[in-house]
Amino acid sequence: MIKSLLIANRGEIACRVIRTARKLGIRTVAVYSDADAKALHVRMADQAVHIGPSPARESYLVGERIIAAAKQNGAEAIHPGYGFLSENADFAQAVLDAGLVWVGPKPDSIRAMGLKDAAKKLMADAGVPVTPGYLGEDQSPKRLKAEADAIGYPVLIKAVAGGGGKGMRRVDDAAAFLDALDSCKREAASSFGNNIVLLEKYILSPRHIEVQVFGDAHGNVVHLFERDCSLQRRHQKVIEEAPAPGMDEATREAVCGAAVRAAQAVDYEGAGTIEFIADASEGLRADRIWFMEMNTRLQVEHPVTEEITGQDLVEWQLCVAGGEPLPKRQDELSITGHAIEARLYAEDPAKGFLPSVGKLEHFDLGEDGRIETGVEEGDAISPFYDPMIAKLVASGADRQDAITGLANMLEGVEVWPVRTNAGFLFEALLDEDFGAARLDTGFIERKLAQLVPDPEPSDDLWRAGAVVALAANAQGSGPDGFRLNAPSRSAVALGRNGQFRTVDLESGGTFAAASGFRDEDRVVVFYEGQAYEFALAARGKVGGAASDGALIAPMPGKVTSVDVGPSERVAKGQRLLTLEAMKMEHAMVAPFDGTIAELNVEAGAQVQVEAVLARVEPNEASS
Repeated sequence: MIKSLLIANRGEIACRVIRTARKLGIRTVAVYSDADAKALHVRMADQAVHIGPSPARESYLVGERIIAAAKQNGAEAIHPGYGFLSENADFAQAVLDAGLVWVGPKPDSIRAMGLKDAAKKLMADAGVPVTPGYLGEDQSPKRLKAEADAIGYPVLIKAVAGGGGKGMRRVDDAAAFLDALDSCKREAASSFGNNIVLLEKYILSPRHIEVQVFGDAHGNVVHLFERDCSLQRRHQKVIEEAPAPGMDEATREAVCGAAVRAAQAVDYEGAGTIEFIADASEGLRADRIWFMEMNTRLQVEHPVTEEITGQDLVEWQLCVAGGEPLPKRQDELSITGHAIEARLYAEDPAKGFLPSVGKLEHFDLGEDGRIETGVEEGDAISPFYDPMIAKLVASGADRQDAITGLANMLEGVEVWPVRTNAGFLFEALLDEDFGAARLDTGFIERKLAQLVPDPEPSDDLWRAGAVVALAANAQGSGPDGFRLNAPSRSAVALGRNGQFRTVDLESGGTFAAASGFRDEDRVVVFYEGQAYEFALAARGKVGGAASDGALIAPMPGKVTSVDVGPSERVAKGQRLLTLEAMKMEHAMVAPFDGTIAELNVEAGAQVQVEAVLARVEPNEASS
């Protein structure tokens, strides 16, 4: 067994690995960037090593520093977590060349599955069903269009080196194909340095089914059943569950058997996931489920598999990396109950899911279910990394039990002032179609308007805010908060967006069974995962906004492009500059027709939240 382990990652997955390592008596070494100097994973580990500045490309993606940290601090193995360098075959090889143990698959296995076209050819040769499409070397627009015409529309154009939803275009008819191809190839070249694409038949009722596989150095390969990851937004998973609803035993045996063959085809060792696309127009059927790709690492959603199998997959990883055989044979694995996971992101659904950063002045995820997080109250959400701050996992005897448990967890989420998607997740779980397992990957986009909670509070929530304000007078205030019991018989003036009103609890009406806290200037109420802020009139009005025409940085970030110059005339909606933060780009556009009166940044500049980046003066006709 491995005795000392460096975790080449951060956040909740680093904390997750540390917990299992501690259980096994393994000494842990954490690595951290400037931004993570006081992070939870740093505090949890036996030892922590600084590896560079805050941007990931200068710290967590610098393999040489990570390997040096392992060797200099007595770690004999490196666990990559997921993301960052976890699927980088060259890094895996460098770890092995340094005489260290790599907690992951062999570099050759990573390479074999790294390019989508080569992987699909390999899978087809291994008898794994693949989506109808074109994987040929002829990349001329004429040949690609002819192949698309033969496949039949709609088709999907995919960059062979793509991932994360980039380098992918759906094309619904022949007339749109060449423009979509050109756009896809440009994006692929920019994002991955490789503009080669493949074509696939686009599935109109797609479900994302994936199978957890595990192999060891002794030739053993097993599966730990399937997960359904169909609830996605912009190709990013949001809610995952296991087992897949509607999966009968015959279909499960066929799909999981195909996954095992896929892993055997690349001599796989360690944890991996075989991802399939299913045409669910007539339910889940073995002849309508096709291989998409393999993720050669542990997945974000691995906890739901652990919950239904009773296995610790990180422990499995460490055992296999240490040369031991798999802990269980296939006939020793079975499914018990149902589990669902929701990804809690630091983002504001009411503002187009804009990432939210800052200090977690109030952070309470409750005590129910399973919570995987890398932060605690008082920590800060950084703009440098993925905005996921926790995973909430509920399990039960059946799917409805798991849904109810997770909804209760989301209902009790209390996070402030950082915004989260908890209310959005709560609405998705309670959707009638989700409850009936009428799922496909377009579920969220179709229902987006009804799933995003109203950011404005109802009258019940105004009254709840009054209860918090008045009860806090007697109980003391502060972000630790309290639960509401009964309304006081009094009145208080509360405000939002600079507008105040007196809320009189003696006038009747109901109030939401919420929770909340009060500080010197405001009241914050938590209800069904949402946070609502009310200003206290006694302290004056809510802080003023920038004047008309000002472009304000919504978060700290880096200006990646400036598209206009001083005194330039601009049109409403025209992009003026682009801000990059939390791995996303945000276009800042002109609020109206006008002239650039002020330009305070240039490309490459780092800016703080609420900085005035530029100012537009309206044209006389627009003013």
